[in-house]
Amino acid sequence: MTDKKRRPPKKRSAAAKSPYFLQPGKQGAVTVYRRPAGNRIDAKLCGTMPSRAMALALVKQLEKAESVVHDLFLEATDDGIEALEAVLEACRQSVVRRAPSIEAGVTAPRPPSTRKRGRGRRRGPSRRGGPEEAPQGDASGGTADPSAA
Repeated sequence: MTDKKRRPPKKRSAAAKSPYFLQPGKQGAVTVYRRPAGNRIDAKLCGTMPSRAMALALVKQLEKAESVVHDLFLEATDDGIEALEAVLEACRQSVVRRAPSIEAGVTAPRPPSTRKRGRGRRRGPSRRGGPEEAPQGDASGGTADPSAA
């Protein structure tokens, strides 16, 4: 047997880590911050939530919002700052509206899927071109095979 040297497994980079972090606040509240990015030197205060579960829901909501608007926290213009504040407020309001289900640990029920799970699509009674399969033609009534005419 030969002994092979194996490379050590790659460690996850810092890019996989969330840019948001939590800090305890007054009276059991939890404050959500975003790490400094761009020309910022201080962490951005994103909101204060009454519980850790709601703070984590706010982080998830903010990550969704930031995935759509990539440079949301990088913009330094007045319009960009106003847009950031509007998005932060909308995310906070969304989490507060869903507070009872978040506190109870209940996720929103998914509608039942009509799609069947399996290995690919099924396109008819038989995939093998047997006698039960009807000939395929185009919309003009002609056949796809010119030699069949």
